[in-house]
Amino acid sequence: MAERLLIAAAQLNCTVGDLSGNAARILEYAERGRAAGADLVLTPELSLCGYPPEDLVLREGFLRDCRRELEALAPRVRGTALVVGFPELAPDGKRYNAAALVRDGRIAAVARKRELPNYDVFDEKRYFDAGSEPCVFELKGVRFGLAICEDVWFGRVPAACRAAGAQVMLAINASPYHKRKQSTRHSIFRDWIRATGMPMVAANLVGGQDELVFDGASSMLDARGELVRQAPFFEEALALFELDGAMPRAGEVAAEPPLEAEIYQALCLGTRDYLDKNGFPGAVLGLSGGVDSALTLAIACDALGAQRVRAVMMPSGYTAQMSQDDAAEMARRVGVRYDVIPIGPAFDALRASLKPVFAGRPEDLTEENLQARVRGTLLMALSNKFGSIVLTTGNKSEMAVGYSTLYGDMAGGFAVIKDLYKTLVWRLARYRNTLGEIIPENIITRAPSAELRPGQTDQDSLPPYDVLDGIVEAYMEQNRAPREIVAQGYAPADVRRVVELIRRSEYKRRQAPPGVRITLRGFGKDWRYPITARYRDAGDLSL
Repeated sequence: MAERLLIAAAQLNCTVGDLSGNAARILEYAERGRAAGADLVLTPELSLCGYPPEDLVLREGFLRDCRRELEALAPRVRGTALVVGFPELAPDGKRYNAAALVRDGRIAAVARKRELPNYDVFDEKRYFDAGSEPCVFELKGVRFGLAICEDVWFGRVPAACRAAGAQVMLAINASPYHKRKQSTRHSIFRDWIRATGMPMVAANLVGGQDELVFDGASSMLDARGELVRQAPFFEEALALFELDGAMPRAGEVAAEPPLEAEIYQALCLGTRDYLDKNGFPGAVLGLSGGVDSALTLAIACDALGAQRVRAVMMPSGYTAQMSQDDAAEMARRVGVRYDVIPIGPAFDALRASLKPVFAGRPEDLTEENLQARVRGTLLMALSNKFGSIVLTTGNKSEMAVGYSTLYGDMAGGFAVIKDLYKTLVWRLARYRNTLGEIIPENIITRAPSAELRPGQTDQDSLPPYDVLDGIVEAYMEQNRAPREIVAQGYAPADVRRVVELIRRSEYKRRQAPPGVRITLRGFGKDWRYPITARYRDAGDLSL
């Protein structure tokens, strides 16, 4: 009869650069795993230093400090084996994304990542050298292959481990979230699992780091590629995976949340960790009576608690009474501090100051932007005085086409819904109301407006949002050429207009605050277009 093995996945929320704090957390989970009877505890990729450490890896002192923490940790681990992700500075000066196997109080083996990703949000070839040798070790008569994240995405490392005698693959991951990412992971895993006949156990990071969110959901798949155990999404956990020898035993499978719930949890986690890990006591935002600021307020309250959030209505002469009433009602429902600061006096003072130099020119977009910049100045003043970070409320549709004001509604420290298309904003607002109706129905159903001139609506300047979002997604996320987008059924004039707005707005996006990434491609690390560029796709002008 095969001997029972218990593998514990320590699904940790690590903080980049907090070496002693991360080491203490790793040791805590190793102790919890030992108490639960685990033979082996897995921690996520680069768990010792946090992921992604980016250019910290280029500092030799940082790498030496990581090594010292690892060597101090190893003798304290007793009664179980432990895998720790860490950045390694080798004696020959090479840098590796590595994993240390700690047994009997010492570092018994080291796996070095071979498949270094250099796409989407990843830049690992900038920082690390590629490993070459498979890492295989034995535990209770079972031979385990140890791999790091992308090592199990392409199949070469599992095949090499299998050739070296491995019976089960272990993967430590820092795999960032985007919509339905877990389904993609499992689909890729199944291909090499079926090719090698090896089951796998994967421990994934959880938590927010700048624009990235890690969703956890550590899992075990059997030799047929079937999911047999899965840890919770978006929360720290010690997940226990049982094997009879090299055969996984089925257990609890945490369900993948519905799409809107999944995205909402990601936004809350990313917002909470951004503020907490950077030491902000709370958040302040402008509450306009529109759906974008309403959803941002809902996420902030759910992430931080209402006591840490402050909402400010800054009405002008163009702000509808309905907007003021709806904003006040939502603030009452969620229980945040709510202030009303009219912008009329400041706006009038600025117009008066500019009147001599604007003489003879009609009012136009300049005066609209002045209103947004007064509001931005007021919010930043509150931030400076009280220490709270300003949350901006712009969505992805607006970021794409520049429907935003530099130093106005773009002024702030974190853009909560930066990667949400407007159509998704409405869906999430309705989803949040299923948990408790905090967003007034008027806010969701009204035609969106910046309320910077009489009777203004967004559709005065933009195509309908379902059209706009479809074009932006095709061009920006799918890299479709304008002609291909027209072939999908969009009007040539709309495509030409939206694509040109995307191109012209790059300088604005470079000055936007970071925000939670929830799509395959956000306006952050995975969007790197030049501000100054004259290239046009073939056929642009003949649409």
